Amino acid sequence: MQPIDYALFKELDPQALQKKFLNSLLEIQNVRRGSIWIRQKKSYVCVEAAGDESENIRGVVLDSRQPSIVGWVMENRQMTVAETRSDRRHFKEVENSFAVKSSQILCFPLFLRDNKVYGAVQIIDTSPGRTRLNLDRDYLAHLQNLVDICSIALSNAILFSTEKSKARHLKTALSRIRQDPFIIGQSREFKQSMDLVKSYAGTEFHVLVTGESGTGKELVAEQIHKLSPRKKMPFLVQNCSAIPETLLESELFGYKKGAFTGAAQDKAGLFEAADKGTVFLDEIGDMPMNVQAGLLRVLQKNEIKPLGETRVRYIDVRIVAATNKDIKQMVAENRFRQDLFYRLSVLPVELPPLRSRREDIPLLVRHFLSKEALTAGTSEKKMAPGAMQHLVAYAWPGNVRELENLIRFLLVTTPDDTIEAVHLPDNIRKPAATADDGNGLSGPDARSSGLPADLAAMTWSGLEKTYVNALLEKHNWNVTWAAKSSGLNRSTFASRMRKLDIQRRRPV
Repeated sequence: MQPIDYALFKELDPQALQKKFLNSLLEIQNVRRGSIWIRQKKSYVCVEAAGDESENIRGVVLDSRQPSIVGWVMENRQMTVAETRSDRRHFKEVENSFAVKSSQILCFPLFLRDNKVYGAVQIIDTSPGRTRLNLDRDYLAHLQNLVDICSIALSNAILFSTEKSKARHLKTALSRIRQDPFIIGQSREFKQSMDLVKSYAGTEFHVLVTGESGTGKELVAEQIHKLSPRKKMPFLVQNCSAIPETLLESELFGYKKGAFTGAAQDKAGLFEAADKGTVFLDEIGDMPMNVQAGLLRVLQKNEIKPLGETRVRYIDVRIVAATNKDIKQMVAENRFRQDLFYRLSVLPVELPPLRSRREDIPLLVRHFLSKEALTAGTSEKKMAPGAMQHLVAYAWPGNVRELENLIRFLLVTTPDDTIEAVHLPDNIRKPAATADDGNGLSGPDARSSGLPADLAAMTWSGLEKTYVNALLEKHNWNVTWAAKSSGLNRSTFASRMRKLDIQRRRPV
């Protein structure tokens, strides 16, 4: 027997490997025609052909109900030799138009690692006297071993190619999720708000977005920018409650070198950096009064005055502001400038809380299950009808953000492919078990779930750290048992502990 080139097993491209594999077998048997067939549902498809008439064989589809040699080999899981003139298994119609027809066919099944048959390879003698094929029993046994090795290599290459294709799909889907803000909803109240957003986007007027925390105000601001004539220009964000009053003014308007201690060089502020674009000011209700005066100057005259600067600078920005506070009440209490309020609220839009658009909850749940599975690179879980009923009935004090954080938590803590009602935290499954704390969560229930009173207040790493600590406490800090309970292998679980800075303690 001629030696086979084992370098072909390193080939990871299925098409290239099929061709090399088939040509090697033809060379070993000294014949001029061959083909590889794959089972696809209720048919057999020729995925590769070599030699005479290969272009007429490749791509042929045989119905599994029709007699064929490849079909017989796949169903019976064994090699066969067929003389085409007398063997009823031979599907002669395939060769009707061939100038040179087959005289004898040697066919081997192709096996996966789990011993399942996924295809067959035909080595075809076209000589009139059937003199080419070596059918010696020992020779065929050695050839069968080679085919078995090659078939596993081929199945691995197909699997590798499939997973690579999935990875490309996941990468594209993740990129799309990260680039495009998803605003999901079909309720009447929500659609009314989104209709306003779309109509506002094409104008140059400033927008004031109001609504409870977690309703998606920043997503709306992004949508306004992306649908506006300014979409190719900067979109910059500043949370007015996230930094101290003295720093907020310099962040927004910039400063000159030497304006204060530590101002070693000129710095452009947010408004100047966003020139010709859009600025999103979140939590505008927390903006100090002196900074409000500077913002009013931007709205009235399109000018800014950096700290330490003697002259004003002119800019062109559109402002989208957002707050979860009652701005009108703040104006009445002299805690927010009335003239600034009127300038900002030329185009107002109020986002409804999640509890007032419960029909949107199943849509959001499915979206977050899909999104988070893509992000984590895991298989997507399903929400059981009973669990979904609890989610629809819950008050959602943290709105969409709380729902998103809960889905992340459930993806980590649920060992099965389906999230059942029993997997939900007690404060969602039994909201009326104890007195409500005013935020839609009950004190004892929240504590027994191992979660804070407001999921929306937590970060993703915080949720994961809470879960990992709870598992370790439950299993008396036995990492192996905790890992098994989580559905992860021990090394992965220990790696997550290190990343979350959870120090292993001795069991007590």
